[in-house]
Amino acid sequence: MKKDEIVKYWIESADLDFRAMDSLFSNSHYVWALFIGHLVIEKLLKACYAKNVDREIPYTHDLLKIAEKSGLELTNDQKLFLDEVTTFNMRARYPDYKKKFYKKATGEFSGQYIVKI
Repeated sequence: MKKDEIVKYWIESADLDFRAMDSLFSNSHYVWALFIGHLVIEKLLKACYAKNVDREIPYTHDLLKIAEKSGLELTNDQKLFLDEVTTFNMRARYPDYKKKFYKKATGEFSGQYIVKI
């Protein structure tokens, strides 16, 4: 695929995931909304990477790492946000993290992140 096709693919995929995240959040599936929110940001960052660096996307879910490799200049608050959202990927997937995360991921907690995503 050409670079612009790759960028378009990642953006369109992120848009679909954004809608899923919104639906999950609206239906009080907060853990999964945050997990999908992570994917939304990951895919948008991978679109940036494809546009700015290379068509070969890095195989990582670490949002800060992708952002930095993409050449994006971030504030400290943005870096902290990306690091926190990256943890949603782990916490929603693995049983030892999942139980604690279900307790933490209330509507109020999740909403603070969903509006930023």
